[in-house]
This record gives sequence, C-alpha cells and structure tokens, in this order.
Amino acid sequence: MFVRLKVAAESLAMIAKCSLTVVLVVTSHEWGLYIFSAAHVVYTGVLVLCYAVYFLCFLGSKEATKKGFPLQSVGDLLPHKTNGKPLVDWTLARLTWSFFKQSFLKQILTEGERYVMTFLNVLSFGDQGVYDIVNNLGSMVARFIFLPIEESFYIFFGKVLERGRDVKSQKQEDVTIAAEVLECLLKLVLVIGLIITVFGYAYSHLALDIYGGSLLSSGAGPSLLRCYSCYVLLLAVNGVTECFVFAAMSQEEVDKYNLVMLALSVSFLLLSYMLTWWAGGIGFILANCLNMGLRISHSLLYIHRYFQSTPWKPLRGLLPSPLLLLALAVSAVITAVSEGFFCCDDGWLLRLVHICVGAVCLLCVLVTVLLTETWLIQFVRTKLLPQYRKKHT
Repeated sequence: MFVRLKVAAESLAMIAKCSLTVVLVVTSHEWGLYIFSAAHVVYTGVLVLCYAVYFLCFLGSKEATKKGFPLQSVGDLLPHKTNGKPLVDWTLARLTWSFFKQSFLKQILTEGERYVMTFLNVLSFGDQGVYDIVNNLGSMVARFIFLPIEESFYIFFGKVLERGRDVKSQKQEDVTIAAEVLECLLKLVLVIGLIITVFGYAYSHLALDIYGGSLLSSGAGPSLLRCYSCYVLLLAVNGVTECFVFAAMSQEEVDKYNLVMLALSVSFLLLSYMLTWWAGGIGFILANCLNMGLRISHSLLYIHRYFQSTPWKPLRGLLPSPLLLLALAVSAVITAVSEGFFCCDDGWLLRLVHICVGAVCLLCVLVTVLLTETWLIQFVRTKLLPQYRKKHT
C-alpha cells in the first residue's frame, strides 16, 4: 500500500544525505568523519519527517477510509487499551519478541565480520577499505535484485499459507500455488546467481579497474570480488528459502530456529576470526559462505519435511537443465581465457574485446535459458512481472 511513500521518502532522504555530504566535503573538509555522521543524522531525520507528515495527513482522510485502513488517528499508533481487550496481546507479543531475537541474530550474521574487523584488528585499514568497497559492489545485486523478490514473496507466502499449520490441514489449492511459486523462485534466483558467479569470475578484475583504477585492481581486490560472486549465489538461494520458511513457521518453530541462529552466530564469529588470519579479507567471505551454506541446509530440510507428504517437490527448482549448465561451463572457460589474453593492462581496445566476448557468451546463456527453462519464463511473464507492475501502481 505504501510502496510509493517508501520510495519517495528514501529518495528524498538519500538526496539530502548526499547533498549535505558533498557540500561539507567541499566547504568543511577538516571535519573529517563528522561529515558522514552528520549526513546519516540528516538522512534519518528526513526519513522520519516524511513518514510523520504523510501519516498526519493520511490518517482519518477519505483515502484511508476508502482503502479500509484500520487506524483512524495518530493516537491509534500509540499503545492504548481497546474496550474489552487486554492492553497487550500476549500471543502477538511473544511472536514479536521471537522475531526481534531473530532479527538481532541475523544482524550479527550479516554484519558480524565488521565487528570482528573493527574490534580484533585482523586487517589493516587499507585492507579494510578494499574489503568494504568490494563488499558494497558485490552486495548491490543482492539489494537491487534479490531483496525485492524476497520481500514481495514473503508477503505472498504469508497470505497463501497459514502460519504454524501443516500441509494436510491447509487448502490444497493454496499449497499447490505455494509449491509452484517456490519452485519457480528457486529456479529464477539460481539461474541469476549462476550467471553472476560465472561472469563475475572473469570480469572482477576489469570491473575494479574501471571503478577504482590500479589501486583496487592490483591487489587482493579482484580475488575478493571473485569470491563474492560465488557468495552472491548462496545469498540468492538463502533469501528465497528463508522467506518461505519464515512465512510458514509457527511461533514455537521460530523460537527453536533462534537457537539455531545463536549457534550459527557464534560459529560465524569464530570462523571469521580464524579464516581471516589464514586468508586475509577472503577469509571473511569464506566464513560468510560457510554460514550461508548452513542456513540454506536448514531451510532446505524444513521445506523437504513440509512438502514430504505431498506430490509437490519444489526443491526441484534447484536443478537447472543440463544444457544450461553446459552453456555456463563453456562460458566460464571462454571468458577466463579471454581475461588471460585481453585484460587488463594492454589498453582499452583489448578490454573492449574482452567485454564483447563476455557479451556474446551472456547472450548464448540467455538464449539457452529461453529455450530450456520455459516454465520459468512463463512464471516471470505471468506472475513476477504483473506483481511488480501492480506493486508500483
């Protein structure tokens, strides 16, 4: 309902943040890190202000009534007691607390390497800078492609399935829809992830050279980005499997999973520390890969058990066609050879040749997808794209 509001608010906040950063860097560069701190404060303030102004105008309006919005005034946003009902709905409170603990643990799993990097001094400041740049570049795909898919279909699965109930006690039509969508989603993110992994290996050096020159491309940067390309594949699969699992889990299962997350958090921090001493910045990515692999294994086991008594096998979405795998393997070899011959120290002409080789290989892979993954293409055309059009209108 509030997608446009979110886009507008975050856009205005980001514009304000970037504008202030540029102005202060030019006029008051001696402030150093205070500039970026002030910019973040402004970003947060503008974001809160946009939401506050919107809801002050929206609540109680004709538009809110027309849309059936349950809140009528700003006071409804504050804690209050409803007639005949307790002040706190303890069922919802316990579920909220479970998700809060889960979010806290996921924060450790997501940003844990930064804590290790900051407090244990396992990398030099220069290596930390290169790692942050590679991490930001690599995570762009996850933020702009995979995250919207996860958010949209978490809501979808939450509406189709009843939380905490097994398959037999739910409407079989809904179970069928959920299984089909899950299978197609797994196939979609797997194909995207494999393409990123294959082409990311051969074009990491070139990407960093274009982005930051020899400062980034001459050191450990290309190796970091190559490893991160593999990590993106795991991120893609984990995002879809967990969005289904979290939509289907009961409160008790969420509490149990929090214990799993706690164990994963501790093991991840230990792995980050040990692998970083052994492999430098790559150790952080390896620790993330191992952690993500464990999370995927847990989610796959849950999904397998969930659909075990049904004829539906959505995990087949993790099995791409052999022809597509062959096309990806051939592309990986060709682009790797192309990188060795044409990239990246002999001028822009050879770089363009390397780019053209990759473009031809990518085109062949996409044609293979169109020919072999017809069910996936139909899903994207009939389910995914219409949902995004509806979401943004």
